[in-house]
Amino acid sequence: MAWMFGNFRVDPERFELLRNGQPVRLEPQVLLVLVHLIRHRDRMVTKDELADTIWQGRSVSDASIASRIRSARQAVGDDGKAQTVIQTVHGRGFRFVAKVQETCPATASLAAIDATTPLPTRPSIAILPFRALVIPAEFTILADAIPHEIIQALSRLRWLAVIARGSSFRFRQTEPDLGLVATALGARYVLSGDLELRGTGLSVTLALVDTSTDAVLWGDRLAGALDAIDDLRARIVTHLISALEVYIPLNEAQLAMQGGTEPLDAWANYHLGLHHLYRFTALDTERAKVHFGRAVSMDPRFARAHAGLSFTSFLEAFLHLDPDVTSAARAARRHAERGIELDPLDPFANFTMGRSYWLTNEPDTALDWLTRATTLNPNYAQGFYASAFTSMLLGNGGATDSGLETALQLSPLDPLLYGIHGVRSQMLMQTGDYQAAARWGDKAAATPGAHYLIAMIALIANSLAGRHTQAARWKQEVLRRKSDATSAQYFAAFPTRDQGSRALIEAELHRHGF
Repeated sequence: MAWMFGNFRVDPERFELLRNGQPVRLEPQVLLVLVHLIRHRDRMVTKDELADTIWQGRSVSDASIASRIRSARQAVGDDGKAQTVIQTVHGRGFRFVAKVQETCPATASLAAIDATTPLPTRPSIAILPFRALVIPAEFTILADAIPHEIIQALSRLRWLAVIARGSSFRFRQTEPDLGLVATALGARYVLSGDLELRGTGLSVTLALVDTSTDAVLWGDRLAGALDAIDDLRARIVTHLISALEVYIPLNEAQLAMQGGTEPLDAWANYHLGLHHLYRFTALDTERAKVHFGRAVSMDPRFARAHAGLSFTSFLEAFLHLDPDVTSAARAARRHAERGIELDPLDPFANFTMGRSYWLTNEPDTALDWLTRATTLNPNYAQGFYASAFTSMLLGNGGATDSGLETALQLSPLDPLLYGIHGVRSQMLMQTGDYQAAARWGDKAAATPGAHYLIAMIALIANSLAGRHTQAARWKQEVLRRKSDATSAQYFAAFPTRDQGSRALIEAELHRHGF
């Protein structure tokens, strides 16, 4: 809904004031005051109400409120004497008294600024212009250029709503009021940054804030030489995206768990599903499956939730958590296909489709889907890991190494880190470098989240390297994690095509009783 009075137009969804069709520049907080007065023009708005709504309950003086009212009047051609637009009710509050004509409703957007509207359930983020602290003039453009590149990169993520540059770049203050940003833009998260010259280099300090709690969820500082700005810009974007992929879903899951008795919506169930998905136990996989199922029940067109169900079915087949492996494999394919049908551009849906082809020993087809996932999102660490896994199955050592290195650069703390190290160990066994394979196998099996198949990689690699004490240790660990583990299960999970290494691996497994 937009409003017209005189030669002015206020559009809360676009967050702008126009005079004769031309934008009027004014502080965001002033525009919030103006919108609130227009929205409630049928009554008087008290000072306390303005304080609660605009300042979100933070301490504010009468002088500050009067200053915003004065600026709003100036913006619409009013003044304290005439009061033809905003009228003061002495000692109590204010009323918007100009005659208003409402326009036709516009499509709702995340930029709507009704302070009483709840934040959207889908996570949303505003990327603010960076502050240029001590920067040569020719580099100040980076304060806008880097956030712009971040916005473009984040727009590839299908699970995160990114506020458009035209809205978030309005908040160009030295110390932005994050509560105001959240209210004005409907942003659950805000990313801010500082640019600073340090010697012959440039540093960028980043901070990700949850606007509902004012808590800093993540922060970091990256630096680079002035003559390598392009490299620094690329590192900032990739580093940030990998951080958001970890910290926002984790925070969303925690918020959902703290929600008390209020029923969870589809997005909250989805994030709780992710919370359990990467623990790789039978119980957690089942809990993840329940949450993804609830999300689909609430929103049958929720592509990511269908992809989540594909992931859980994949784990049931891959880890033999379901005795009917064939049925689980079919479910993994079916759910992935539904996710693709609903959103063919979602990298996660393409990722789960690719992984479903592992289960049917079709690595070439799997690689096509996984390449599509990383094309849709060039910063998708798990997509590069899965592509490397597939290249390992095909015996392509160069592509395996390249994919693993990219995955590690993008996400050094990825929940599938054990798999990244395990694939490297398996590839090294295929090339005959058993000592290196044993080192990477140890590292993989000792990584949090590693399942029994990863311990089997460590067992085989150490046995082939002649490290029999270490191999015996990993054998006990395999049996502890899955007492009925077999060599057939190993080759079902890792159906490599190199027959020579397969024969050696099978012999070692049989020698250890598998």
